[in-house]
Amino acid sequence: MLGQAGGLAMTERRPCPPAPGPLEAYAGQFDPLFGTLAQRRNFREYLQGLLLPRDRNKTLTALAGAEPIVEAHAGAVQRLQFFLSDSPWDGEAVNARRLALLLGDPATAPHVDGVLVIDDTGDRKAGTHTAHVARQWLGSIGKVDNGSVAVSSLWADERV
Repeated sequence: MLGQAGGLAMTERRPCPPAPGPLEAYAGQFDPLFGTLAQRRNFREYLQGLLLPRDRNKTLTALAGAEPIVEAHAGAVQRLQFFLSDSPWDGEAVNARRLALLLGDPATAPHVDGVLVIDDTGDRKAGTHTAHVARQWLGSIGKVDNGSVAVSSLWADERV
């Protein structure tokens, strides 16, 4: 199909259901990095899962708001697993955007009083007895392998 300027017309991008409250303004800054509506929606669900208070560690089922083991095969858990493990998006571009946003905001940029540290730790795991083991990036070994990942944050200053 040709557009008015004689070039190919692009299909209009379908809007993504918004994330709750101020999270949408943050998540929307990543939209150009995701090619599909499903990726944009799953990114918002992932961020929401990271930020919501949970009664247990932020495993994949907890991020999706599901019960471990019993609901491990629930649709929300499987969609999140596919998004994080198999969906084709550029993790380096997402990380670069994340860092640019952190460094560009005075509330989270390093300054003379300290720095916000966000760390992901991946541990290699084998077998099927540990929940949420999947092929994913494990920073501790510098490659994709079977394992589980945890993300933590802390404030570092001259005292800590």
